[in-house]
Amino acid sequence: MIPPAPAPHPDRAADRLTAPRKVKSLGDFGVQPRVALIALLALPVGVAAALVAVALLKLINLFTNICFHGQFTFGTTTPGSTSHWWLILFMPIVGGLVIGVMARYGSEKIRGHGMPEAIESILFGGSKVQPRLAVLKPVSSAIGIGTGGPFGAEGPIIMTGGAVGSILAQFLHVTTDERKTLLVAGSAAGMAATFNSPLAAILLAVELLLFEWRPRSYIPVAVAAVTATLVREPILGSAPLFGGAHVPAQLPLSAYGLCLVSGLGAGLLALGATALVYFSEDMFAKLPLHWMWWPAIGGLIIGAGGLVEPRALGVGYDVIDQLLTGRATVGLIVGILVVKTLIWGLSLGSGTSGGVLAPMFMIGGALGAAEGLVFPAVSPGFWALVSLAGVLGGVMRSPLTGIVFCLELTHEMNAMLPMVITASSAYLLSVIILKRSVLTEKLARRGLHLSREYSVDPLEVHLVRQLESPITATFRTDETVADIKRELTAPHGSHDVDGFLAQRLYPVMDPAGHLAGVVTRSDFLFSSLDGPTPLGELARPAVTAYPDETLRTIANRMATHQVTRVVIVDRDDPDRLEGLLSLRQLLEARRIDLHEEHHAERFLSLVPRRFRRPAGAPVPSAVVAGSAISGSAISGSAASGSAVTGSGAPAYGSGPRAEVAKDVQQDR
Repeated sequence: MIPPAPAPHPDRAADRLTAPRKVKSLGDFGVQPRVALIALLALPVGVAAALVAVALLKLINLFTNICFHGQFTFGTTTPGSTSHWWLILFMPIVGGLVIGVMARYGSEKIRGHGMPEAIESILFGGSKVQPRLAVLKPVSSAIGIGTGGPFGAEGPIIMTGGAVGSILAQFLHVTTDERKTLLVAGSAAGMAATFNSPLAAILLAVELLLFEWRPRSYIPVAVAAVTATLVREPILGSAPLFGGAHVPAQLPLSAYGLCLVSGLGAGLLALGATALVYFSEDMFAKLPLHWMWWPAIGGLIIGAGGLVEPRALGVGYDVIDQLLTGRATVGLIVGILVVKTLIWGLSLGSGTSGGVLAPMFMIGGALGAAEGLVFPAVSPGFWALVSLAGVLGGVMRSPLTGIVFCLELTHEMNAMLPMVITASSAYLLSVIILKRSVLTEKLARRGLHLSREYSVDPLEVHLVRQLESPITATFRTDETVADIKRELTAPHGSHDVDGFLAQRLYPVMDPAGHLAGVVTRSDFLFSSLDGPTPLGELARPAVTAYPDETLRTIANRMATHQVTRVVIVDRDDPDRLEGLLSLRQLLEARRIDLHEEHHAERFLSLVPRRFRRPAGAPVPSAVVAGSAISGSAISGSAASGSAVTGSGAPAYGSGPRAEVAKDVQQDR
């Protein structure tokens, strides 16, 4: 056995964590030149998604004209402008029947508002979308909205645009992540073309669909969104979708305080709307009918609500414009706030096809307009605008998307700060009270889980040299298995319970001093080789790492090679062994991250130093008994005050409980 390298001096070991050393191999982002190819592929995806979005909007107008006015035209119209009440009542039922048939015999994926289906495809379906969905989803949505459904076009176009990107990617030799990027690029492009909102579309992709913030995905998504917006302009124009509220440059301070109140109200409305949708879904699930018939029942609810307030039917862009410009009457405000909320939530639970954003525009605008009847006047439609942003922040739980969306829809930059207040307060209320949003609850009900909290992987911020362990033993290729077994079982003074050295991975060096491979302790325990067999026959190729690599890189390498330990070698001299790294060190990095998240400390105090209790002084039993970690959190001896010796020196022992006691004592 080759003598082990001397253990590092404790001071030097500590210096590894703080000493300035250059890391030449690492950068801010891990991006490959291939991202340029995916960005080029996003160009045709953006063009196609924009054309599909325009076609969907025209198709909605066509079905609305045919069903409610008997005209074959693509002109803009509304269901509520018909003069026949029976069309308002029965057309939504007909639309629901058609959608039910299309879903049962075409594709069940057309049911719902599109976003949960897109998320499920991304996270659990390899970003593969059926080609027929690119046709069935927009057609079914156009039928559902064109026959009076109180839905929006954005959810269907997000799903349809995503289908365009996914289908293109399925014809190409790309990775699953690249296919996901093209799918989301198509979704963002469709949304950008529908609302003339490229930045909001990009933010929606980041906050809700990509589940990452990396150049490899952002750049293609941005390319597709910009391309779709440019394609849209000559067809639908570049003006803001809704008239502005003419917000003044300076607002009274009281208005900002009321924006907080408006945000909390928007958050409560978001909670109620979300609960209503899934209450409806639960009720439909109890019906003794096949789900194919549910959209027709939802259509009956829509028709009944339409008789009360006809302007609640359809996409309702004209109503949203009235709310945002302060031209809505009290009757319209109350009718939309009550009727639109009820028929949208109850009918969406039936599994019909339609989006959630446009209804939220209308409901949020109506809530703000109602608040404007009580709040001090700022400008026409101001409270409708900020409440709209709040409802989006609470329902979608994507506050940045909601804020930027409203800015792009109205071009009211003066309203940015008030919208930040309302959207953020609604978002806060929503995430505290409600576990899932209307966009993700459906996935949870299918037994799937997703987390929308994005953070830097703690393994990415720790380097190998910070947590590597020293090498205590190496072997030579010309040594025999029998000799090494005797060596390992000899009394060294550093054995573990199995009689072997604590080190579990052993580098094997050839006579020239080069790293020839590695062997593990299991190799010796379970190998059939014995006696004079040279160790070189037992050694396997070594998986190596460099001291300046991140732990995340090493974790990926371990997963690729299916090993739990690697040998650390010098980057400039691969035959120079630096140490070992195991899964235990990777978990240590996680533990450090958890410690920083949950371990509370105080470094400054207003209490004069002479009045502070010494750090080593015993903690009064009453304090320990009343603390949050008394009882089972600490062992009996620690809880009773014996965590500190009589001399004042801490005596924590070892183990998790002792670590908790140590943390508490140091905090005090």
